Amino acid sequence: MLTRDRKFYRTFGVLCATLMLEQAVILSVNLADNIMLGRYSEVSMAGVSAVNQIQFVLQQVVYAVSNGMIILGSQYWGQSRTAEIRKLSSIAMRVSLAIVVALFAAVSLFPREVVGLFTPDEAIIDEGVKYLDIIRYTYLFFGVSAILMGTMRIAESVRIALGVSVLSLALNCVINYVLIFGNFGAPEMGVRGAAIGTLAARVVECLILIGYVFLHDRRICLKLRDFLRVDRAMLGDFLRVATPVILTQALWGVANALQTVILGHMSPVAIAAQSISSNIFQLLKVASVGAASAASIIIGKTIGENRGMERIREYSRTLQVMFVAIGLILGAALFIIRIPMLDIYNISDETRALANAYMIVQSVVLVTMSYQMPVNGGIIRGGGDTKFIMIVDIISIWLIVLPLSYLAAFVWNLSPIVVIILLNSDQVFKCMPAFIRVNSYKWVRQLTRP
Repeated sequence: MLTRDRKFYRTFGVLCATLMLEQAVILSVNLADNIMLGRYSEVSMAGVSAVNQIQFVLQQVVYAVSNGMIILGSQYWGQSRTAEIRKLSSIAMRVSLAIVVALFAAVSLFPREVVGLFTPDEAIIDEGVKYLDIIRYTYLFFGVSAILMGTMRIAESVRIALGVSVLSLALNCVINYVLIFGNFGAPEMGVRGAAIGTLAARVVECLILIGYVFLHDRRICLKLRDFLRVDRAMLGDFLRVATPVILTQALWGVANALQTVILGHMSPVAIAAQSISSNIFQLLKVASVGAASAASIIIGKTIGENRGMERIREYSRTLQVMFVAIGLILGAALFIIRIPMLDIYNISDETRALANAYMIVQSVVLVTMSYQMPVNGGIIRGGGDTKFIMIVDIISIWLIVLPLSYLAAFVWNLSPIVVIILLNSDQVFKCMPAFIRVNSYKWVRQLTRP
């Protein structure tokens, strides 16, 4: 039976829509680089695509730190215990910055080697290194912004992040237009211009968030002194909850990067087509990401409020139906818009045909992914079970999908289309374990301290 709680639908709708738009705008910063460089040079676009895989891994790991904080913090929010949320934010910020500094050091010391992991093409590597030389400075600002946004999400204060993201996108697009092509008398900088636009957007985004959180927020009331100390007991709780999330997202981010490695070593056309299709796919996927984040906050808060198992069952069943509906809409949308989107790019007929085939496959993938990902990453993880999705991902991605995809690409010499199908197959067969686990309700766990 679906819930009749109007407040649930209103809260989910606001959270999901706001978080979805926020993620869409954040992704659009990279998409703006991709589209403008696609009109500038296919080689430049491929080089940026390779570097963006590094950023994708970073984003997944930092978001995992933020999500671990949200899972535990949402239960404290349900109990109106904001002091504990401030302690969690301090811990998450330190972990995030440690990750950012480590990656910054790696790409600074070995830029060509890192970009070369994704393609053997020297021209693409050259363009990627130019982009990486500037874009690496965005890592610090992103690491801070992601944790501050996550802290605001715990308190269901999500509109500020959306507004900031819209501003950063607009700034990025304007600078891209001026510097990539050399408009209005500016120098024509190509990939370096795109990197400068993204860096400026990240800096402005971070500064505005810092100002809002410390000067205007009245829900969590974070102060600078909160980040100068660590509560050891809370650190233990955070690591227990967040470590499986961080490992899962890190492995998933690396797995997605390896997809680009596999396709990039098949042919330059394969990586260019993947760059186009994956950006459009990621942009539509934000509806599911928003749904997962909203579900995690609602379920965590409900458990923290101790509202009983029957209410949790109602919410869980309702959310599952909504996830299926979202998936059907997204799959149909990608199938319909794929041709108009391809017309934006100045690419070869071979690249266009391959990208079109990729997007047809991804239209189907969106339907199943929009169920299993919010169930696993939203309901189950938000309910306190952070290990289940880690186990499922290790088995499905690392023991099945990647080995089969490697064999298909380099041993059996199958077409890139078959490889794309195999690379995305886990999004289909993970639906069954997700369905079984979520309806067992063994994932409901109280995580907070008395």
